[in-house]
Amino acid sequence: MSAAETGAVPSFRVWALPGLPEVRAGDDIAKLIATAEPGLADGDVLLVTSKIVSKAEGRILEATDREAAIDAETVRVVARRGTLRIVENRQGLVMAAAGVDASNTPAGTVLLLPEDPDRSARAIRDGLRDTLGVEVGVVVTDTFGRPWRAGLTDVAIGAAGVRVLDDLRGGTDAYGNPLNATVVATADELAAAGDLVKGKAAGLPVAVVRGLAHVVTAHVVTAGDAAAASASADEAGARALVRGAADDMFRLGTSEAVREAVTLRRTVREFTDDPVDPGAVRRAVAAAVTAPAPHHTTPWRFVLLESEESRTRLLDAMRDAWIADLRRDGKSEESIAKRVRRGDVLRSAPYLAVPCLVMDGSHHYGDERRDTAEREMFVVAAGAGVQNFLVALAGERLGSAWVSSTMFCRSVVREVLDLPDGWDPLGAVAIGRPATAPRERPARDAEDFLTVR
Repeated sequence: MSAAETGAVPSFRVWALPGLPEVRAGDDIAKLIATAEPGLADGDVLLVTSKIVSKAEGRILEATDREAAIDAETVRVVARRGTLRIVENRQGLVMAAAGVDASNTPAGTVLLLPEDPDRSARAIRDGLRDTLGVEVGVVVTDTFGRPWRAGLTDVAIGAAGVRVLDDLRGGTDAYGNPLNATVVATADELAAAGDLVKGKAAGLPVAVVRGLAHVVTAHVVTAGDAAAASASADEAGARALVRGAADDMFRLGTSEAVREAVTLRRTVREFTDDPVDPGAVRRAVAAAVTAPAPHHTTPWRFVLLESEESRTRLLDAMRDAWIADLRRDGKSEESIAKRVRRGDVLRSAPYLAVPCLVMDGSHHYGDERRDTAEREMFVVAAGAGVQNFLVALAGERLGSAWVSSTMFCRSVVREVLDLPDGWDPLGAVAIGRPATAPRERPARDAEDFLTVR
């Protein structure tokens, strides 16, 4: 029963555990703790620094090159600035240097994090139960930096017998307001409290919290494998604290996010019926108009076809113009029908945008060579704007296909969309949620496209 339920003033006590020897590979952490603190009681929570767990589990590595060790433990680079890397490691944790630590370990060696910190926490909890007969919670901690906050703190990377998250959604606050998003990271709060008494350099790797028995979960043993029963009772452990990719709004650093958006920019030819957020398209246009342009001009215009009626009217007129062109070319009706069907990618999209080039601010030299170069500069600038647009759409998780067809019937497009004569349509962009995952793109080596002088 919690203090709130009994009416008592909430309080707890936390202290560091003195007397632990230097931990070596093969040591039993539970027995070392039981020897140092035989007075542990049911409902206590043990906060154990991951370094001693790693040492006991033999996760010490001879490494003259720490960077190579970080590479080996890295699954994904989240952000990089100089030699500092924030990465996702093999345990799914996003942290600096993959958790590879060169402190508190002999020169020429590094410590890796425990392979499975939740399993490590369960082993310590089970060992204390066997040795002392007590039901305690165990949190394995490590030091993290945090986005938007200076300084370091300890957080939970492994847990057993502890309610790692306290979901308050569905309840109310002191004023009766509904709690719709409040999920408290209890295990992280415990880890930070323990760090206040353990310190970073005091040689006190374990702390005990007493007075918060309500956060300790019951141990349940059922028929069958006891370890599996323990894992089930402890639910997901600290793994539940790791935010999944689908819910992570800050998954990448700035340069990495740009590179991923460029990589995600793929031609999509099949779309779902899901509506497209007009705000997302407008944000993509805002990115488009940051492209470089000659003479401080703005050679881009984007016509957004947000109604089905406007899309159908344009595509019908373009189809009729295309059929007329194909007939003039002497194509058979069967060939014409096949070609028209292949052009249906624009019809399948729930949203269309028509980027246009305008030459406002361009110079006229009266010289064909220079006037041609002037127009080419504007075309290149407009293309840069469209590329920005497509990449920004990918960043919004929208698929797109840039189709050139409007360039072959510009007068028709201008007439149907009531555009000024000086607006030159540069194709049409089909936009929507991809109906299927894109096929693997053949790898391209950038070196194949370089010439160095």
